[in-house]
Parts: sequence; C-alpha cells; structure tokens
Amino acid sequence: MARGTLRIYLGAAPGVGKTYAMLSEAHRRVERGTDCVVAFVEHHHRPRTEVMLHGLEQLPRREIEYRGGTFTEMDVDAVLRRAPKVALVDELAHTNMPGSRNTKRWQDVEELLAAGIDVISTVNIQHLESLGDVVESITGVRQRETVPDEVVRRADQIELVDMSPQALRRRMAHGNIYRPDKVDAALSNYFRPGNLTALRELALLWVADRVDAHLTEYRSEHHVSAIWGSRERIVVGLTGGPEGRTLIRRAARLAEKGAGGEVMAVYISRSDGLAAVSPKELALQRRLVEDLGGTFHQVVGDDIPAALLDFARGVNATQIVLGVSRRRSWQYVFGPGVGATVARESGPDLDVHLITHAEVGKGRGLPVARGARLGRSRVISGWLAGVLGPLLLTWLLKSIVPDIGLANHMLLFLTLTVAAALLGGLLPALASAVVGSTLLNWFFTPPVHTLTVADPQNIVAIVVFVGVAVAVASVVDLAARRTHQAARLRAESEILSFLAGNVLRGETGLEDLLERVRETFGMESVALLERAGEKDPWTCAGSVGPRPATTPDAADVDVPVGDHMALSLCGRVLPAADRRVLAAFAAQAAVVVDRRRLKGEADRAEELAEGNRIRTALLAAVSHDLRTPLAGIKAAVTSLRSDDVEWSEEDQAELLEAIEEGADRLDHLVGNLLDMSRLQTGTVTPIIRETDLDEVVPMALGAVPEDTVDLDVPESLPMVGVDRGLLERSVANIVENAVKYSPPGERVLVSASAMADRVEIRVVDRGPGVPDEVKDRIFEPFQRYGDAPRGDGVGLGLAVARGFAEAIGGTLHAEDTPGGGLTMVLAVRTAPGRRREQPDVSPAVTS
Repeated sequence: MARGTLRIYLGAAPGVGKTYAMLSEAHRRVERGTDCVVAFVEHHHRPRTEVMLHGLEQLPRREIEYRGGTFTEMDVDAVLRRAPKVALVDELAHTNMPGSRNTKRWQDVEELLAAGIDVISTVNIQHLESLGDVVESITGVRQRETVPDEVVRRADQIELVDMSPQALRRRMAHGNIYRPDKVDAALSNYFRPGNLTALRELALLWVADRVDAHLTEYRSEHHVSAIWGSRERIVVGLTGGPEGRTLIRRAARLAEKGAGGEVMAVYISRSDGLAAVSPKELALQRRLVEDLGGTFHQVVGDDIPAALLDFARGVNATQIVLGVSRRRSWQYVFGPGVGATVARESGPDLDVHLITHAEVGKGRGLPVARGARLGRSRVISGWLAGVLGPLLLTWLLKSIVPDIGLANHMLLFLTLTVAAALLGGLLPALASAVVGSTLLNWFFTPPVHTLTVADPQNIVAIVVFVGVAVAVASVVDLAARRTHQAARLRAESEILSFLAGNVLRGETGLEDLLERVRETFGMESVALLERAGEKDPWTCAGSVGPRPATTPDAADVDVPVGDHMALSLCGRVLPAADRRVLAAFAAQAAVVVDRRRLKGEADRAEELAEGNRIRTALLAAVSHDLRTPLAGIKAAVTSLRSDDVEWSEEDQAELLEAIEEGADRLDHLVGNLLDMSRLQTGTVTPIIRETDLDEVVPMALGAVPEDTVDLDVPESLPMVGVDRGLLERSVANIVENAVKYSPPGERVLVSASAMADRVEIRVVDRGPGVPDEVKDRIFEPFQRYGDAPRGDGVGLGLAVARGFAEAIGGTLHAEDTPGGGLTMVLAVRTAPGRRREQPDVSPAVTS
C-alpha cells in the first residue's frame, strides 16, 4: 500500500489563519469529488470557524475519562475504518490525553499516512522542537507541546500562512483570536510587535531553508550543473592577502542590494592541506565575514580556478567576487591569472566581479610553497624537457645553427639537463644526461653516426659532461626539495601557531575545530572519541559530517591522543607527511575538551563564590534589618515590665500591638532569608499538583490590608500544575512589594488570565515604576530600588518570588504599567492532561 501524502499549513503565531486555510482547501477538494473528512478540528464555538465545517463530513471523536472529567481526542481507529482519501487533522503538535492510542498527535498522523490516507494538518513555528530555545529567548515562554522537525520536513507540501504583525494585532483587538477578557494580556505579552516580527522571520527563514534544500536535491537528482539564480549567493575568493577584507565588504554591499542575499567566503588550500599565507590575516577575514552575516569555507584543490568554480556551482552561487591580481605586469607572461581564468570559464550564468584594491600591482611575493612533492604537471614538464628537449636541440644544431664546436654543444645540452632538474627533479635530469650524452656522441663527436670516439680528449669531455650533468642535477634537485621542505615546515609552524592561539584564547569550539580539520584535509567526517578506561566503550565527544566513526578501528585515519582519546577521520587515507599536522589538530581538540571541562568547574566555583557573596551580604543585612524589629520588641517588653509606670489599657494594647508587629516583621524577614538559602543550595523540591488559582491567590493576600488590593481571578481558568505553597509565597511577596510602593489610596490589581498553555498572574501597581535597565536587577538578592529606607526589608522579596516561580516551572518578569507604575507578570503552566485553549481563527486567510 502506498504511503499517504502530508500537507502542512505552517504559521508564525496563533491567529494567522492556518485552520481556516485547511478548511478552505477541504471544501475545494470536496467540490472536485475527493473523499475528504474532518478527523479532528477544534472550532472553540467560534461561529466563523464553525461555518467552515458545514458541508464537511466530521468523524466522531473518542471520549476519554481522566481525573473526573471527560475529554475528546481524535479516534484513530474510526478514521482507519472509514479510510477516506483525505483526513483533516488540526494541531499537529498537540499532546494527547493519557489513555489515548499515542502520546502525540503527530504519531496518530503517522499511522494514517502509513495506511495510505492523505493528511492535511496545521502547526505553528514555535512548536518545532529545534526552535524551542530560540522561541523562548524571543517570547520568554517555553513551548511544552512540540513536534520533531523531521516530521514536518518529511511533509510532501508545506504552505506558509503569513500575516503582518500589525494585521494580526488588529485581529486580536477585534476579538477574532481570543476571548475579550484575554485580549489585553495577549497584546501586552506574547503578541507584542517585536515578538510577532521575530516569529514571522523564523517562519519565513525556516520555509526558505526547506525550499533551498528541495532545490539542491532536485538539482542533484537531475544532474543540473547550470546556475539557477533563485536567490543571490555571492562567493568571495580569498587568497589570504590583505585585499581580502576589501573584497568581503564589497560582497556584503552587493548582497544587501538583493533580498535574501548570502555571502560565502572561500579559501582554496593546496592538496597537502597547508598554505604559506598569514594565518592571522586569514583569521581576521574569517571573523569579518561572520560578523557581516556570511559564512567561511576552506576547500582543497591544486587548480584554484577550477576548485573555485566547482564550489560556486555546488552552492548554486550567482556571483563571484575576486580581487584584481597583485602580480606585476611582467609576471603575466606565466599565465593570465586566476581572475581572468575564472571569468573566462564561468559561463553566462555566473557573474564575476573583479574588484580593485590597494595591493594591485605590488607583487605577489615568493611563490606559494607546495611541500616536498613537485606536482604531476611539473614532473611531466621535467620529463618532456629531459627527453624531448635534447632531440629538439639536436635538430636545431644540425639543420639551422652552423657548427659551433663540441664545447658549446656540451654547454647547451648541460643547460637542458639543469632545466629538467629544476622542473621535474633528479630522474628527469638523469634521463636528460643519458639522452644528451648519447646524442653528443652520435651526432657531434668524431667519428659521427657511431658510438665510438676517436679522440681520447673527446672521451674525457663526454665523461666530464655526464658527471657535471649528474652533479648539477643532484644539487638542483636537492636544493629544490630542501626549499619545498622548508616552506612546508614554515607553513606547518604558521598553521600550528594560529591553531594554538585560537584554541588557547577560547575562540574555537570543538565542533568548529573538527570542521576545520574536515575542510583542511578534505575528509567526509571527523569525530573525537574518548573513553574512561581501556575496557570501557568509546563515546563521541564531538563530531562533524555524515556517518562519523564510532570506534577508532572504523575510521580511515586514526590519531590517538593520550591513552583514552582518539581523533578519527573518515573519507580517505592520508599520507604520512600530513599526520604531523593532524596530530597537532588532535592535541588541540583534546585541549578544547579539557577547557570545556575546566569551564564547567569554573562555573561551579563561581556558584560557590556567589554563595559566599550572599552569605556576606546576609551578615550585613542581619546586622541592621533584623536588629530593628528586635529592638522594637525589646523596648515594648521592657516598658510593660516596668514597675514604676502605671500603663493604661490603651497603652498596654499599643505596646502589645508593637510587639506583635515586630514579631510578624521578624518572622517575615527570617522566612525570606531561609527561603533564599534553600534556593541557593538547591534544596527546594516542589510537589507539583493540579491547583485552582482561585484557591491559592486569595490566601496569598493575607499579609496586606484588605482595602489595598483588587482581586480578579475568574473561576473558569484552567487548572495549573504548581506547588501550592511555593506559588502562594511567590504571589505574597510580589503583592507585598506592590503595596509597599503604591501611592496612598491607590489599590493594587491582582488579575489572572489564560493564554495558550499557561496562565498569567499580573500584579499591577501605580507606583513610581522602574527604568528598563533596572528591571532585571530588582530580582537580585539584597537589592532595593530607589529610596527605600533601611529597615523595610533585606531586599529578598522579589528574588525569592522569582526563585520559587522558576522552581515550579514558571517565569516572573516586570513590565511597565500603562499610565505609570510597574506590573509583575507571573506565568505558570496549565496542568498536564488538561485541554489547552487553542487560538481562535479568523475567516480572513493569507497564504
């Protein structure tokens, strides 16, 4: 049975119109005669969404009893029995009730697809598992209901349902998404313009990356080598010279002119993985391109123009930026240069920009060292000069140039031998000496056209020629190889110096270092493996590339680091000459791992230092803030025990009241100190239970006067999963702080509302407020803002409140109150298993 197809409507936020778009598509398919049913769509009693369900067959849902309540979920068995062509399944990331067939709804969808049923579903960008941390950093809310990215990526079609933040906020204000009592909280929190803009950008970029992946896959499957300019990708060719920074900035300006432009800087290194460029300059250029939003790549290739064009076509680039050659004018006799070659061979689909810079015409310096190997083309040239050169010289001397004497003939043939040594090394030079001496004997030494020599002096001359030719060839070859070896050693020292400097300064992470190893040596994957002992299994400390080795024996190249660590490379076998540099990479990778562990220990030491700081501050606070109420109690008790004063009943009541107030104040201070101590030592263990807020919040107001607080906690709110005691203490501290800073006669508002999978408690005061730069600092221990007098507390109330909020999985942050003042927002999660209220959907859809 063929697997069904999955179509997903993806949105940036609740309310953009995903469900409406899905229902509209269902109506279109039904009109075309397609067997389409509604497996699960929640309309939340919204008339416009409910109208869209009319005319569509809706399958019955499965009822589940859970903790005294009845809930409904999609009946997978009913859908499988009905076996429609297309099933509509809303809210792909939804978590099913306990007792359901599967834990997550996307698992239900997988069963329908496996049965050959096509599925249309919806999901928001914030529910993708890989984006959880990013969404939390943007909105301050951690999404508990997620769907694996791979599930969404496997969809046959993904359609983005888009809407501008301004339009979405208008829909929210009109009551088309949430009920009116939730609109204000939503607009001031999750649906802020900045949040919506960032989420919209996430959705657009995620869909764009998927489209780009599909395009790359299509080009690979259909062997498309031509450039398709679907988006501007600009490749910058770097040589490691100082002009590289100019090229990168110019490419960034070109990318800014087109929407979605991307800059990719590439440095072509030789096949031995080493370069005679300045590692410091290359590191600066790498940092610059990353700061400008581009990426840096290092590829291997001896033919620089071909490697650069292959890279550009492989990434579907549309433009190449190169610098005008630094060679002097006379150096062009050796070839047209990289820029001209790339421009000639780029073809009509790839634009090449040659950028002028300050280094034009100043010379390229010494040739780039290529190591001890001379290269295939150079060796071939040496053999041609050593074998064909003497034949060509003989023809010239016999047919064109008159007889110039045996001595001159020997010098000319010796010159060819030296040239063969310079080009191809010792063996071509020896061949040239043998061929040259034979030709000298045959054509120019009497008697000619024989291999005999009549004059003994000529015999000596030929022997001297062969000896000199071999000696000169040996010396030239040895000098060339020593020069190459010196260049290789210099390049090794430079790259090792650069590597050590980056690692020791902490500029390179483990994955970045392994990626550099992979790019430098042209490997498929690189992994750093470690184990605790000789008999323990290998574990992966870090890896890059597909299918990394899991044991050193499974790798093509294995470099041990100590007794319990190894750098394993897969892709090809490296020559022995490269292992020295690879061993340095392996050692630096071990340094990175050790530094990461040391950083963890340093963080723990910092925590201990923070604990010491808090203890010091605690002693300073105790020396004053705790002694103040004690002094008041002591004075009142001493007065009551005095025998020389006759106190009236009113006076006695006043003194007893002072004692009671001092004791309460002292109890409150000691409670906060103990709570902060528990938070710092990590001994707070919350007991999470389902709780009604209307039972907890009123109890938290017992410490403030009744006429100072207005309470608005609807009974219809969903139950939350919290520790009741910790939540009560957190709310109590927040309310007491708000009452303390509220002007006389102004009441503090404590309200609660539900949004998505959480409930927010908002404590609103009309006090002086707090500047934005101080909002985070007021939650630090022993901090009191403004002119709060000594004796009003040790500055732990809000710190304890945030600590308890985080302990129960919630968040606490401060916002400005419209019209002046400060609003504390305490957000807690709804109880697991309870139906979250899903956002309403307006009929207007943009897709």
